Amino acid sequence: MLKKYEMLSKQVNLPRAFMARSVIYRYLNRTNLTHYPELSRLLGCEAFIKHENHNPTGSFKIRGALNFFHHMSREELEAGILVATRGNHGLAMAWAGQWFNVPCTVVVPEHNNPEINRTIESYGAELIVHGEDFYDAQSYCEELVDSAGYYYVQQGNEPEILNGLATMGLEIMENLPEVDTIICPIGGGAGCASLLKTMRELKPAIEIIGVEAQNAASFYNSWKRAEIITLDNANTIADGLAARAVFHLPYVILKDTISDVVLLTEDEILEGIKMALTTTHNLAEAAGAVSLIAAYKISGRLAGKKVVMIMSGGNLNIDILKTALGC
Repeated sequence: MLKKYEMLSKQVNLPRAFMARSVIYRYLNRTNLTHYPELSRLLGCEAFIKHENHNPTGSFKIRGALNFFHHMSREELEAGILVATRGNHGLAMAWAGQWFNVPCTVVVPEHNNPEINRTIESYGAELIVHGEDFYDAQSYCEELVDSAGYYYVQQGNEPEILNGLATMGLEIMENLPEVDTIICPIGGGAGCASLLKTMRELKPAIEIIGVEAQNAASFYNSWKRAEIITLDNANTIADGLAARAVFHLPYVILKDTISDVVLLTEDEILEGIKMALTTTHNLAEAAGAVSLIAAYKISGRLAGKKVVMIMSGGNLNIDILKTALGC
């Protein structure tokens, strides 16, 4: 099966990322790459944050959603699209679907963040609640495709979604061509894989470090065992990292080329939220803050380097914020 995705990975490349940028800038502004002196002092490096939390839907996912819709034909999307999500992917597809007049159905697991659910519906999407976690929601989508004829968008396995996400890397290189290291969260793997594919074409020696929750280390385990592993559960407060399995396309891109993966405990993830707030004055969701605390954890090897941390999203559950702040 991986042979198919190895072929698809060739469609994720620098020229297509530049093409995606021309599409995305019709709808989005560039996100800021900001240097923070206090964060730099704490980490012992020149610390920069790529503020994907400033995008319209609060995360980097909107880049991929817009590029996906642009490349799909009206016939392919006639019955509407179907997505499974814990939040950001569904928000992005629903928001972009409005621009392209494509009906969007979003499946979320039970006990999903109610604020996310309401926002998805406010973008005009139909919301379906099913299953205990993201993996269950994905499985239910596969059932619905057979019965309703939707186009099921597997976010990590669509090359044009990855090319859209890769525009993050283009902006980083334009703003900071001397960057040494990029630290990026890994959930399903699409964001990190797109960055790696683009940045390595522009700067082969750049270090790309992924971050996962210890409780949801699906890519890390797959990487170490050289095969895709599906975890029994992925119980982490970081919704964006709560993937029981990495997507196939990101896996084939990352498996032989990623520099390293940092694993974080739940307490460390909470500390990352607090660090984001105190050093950057930004409200980052748990998955969006992990790059900062991962950098702190490995600060010894980052000394003196120019380091970009991807703040991938800002859609934080208020209860998790209270926990992080000890309220």
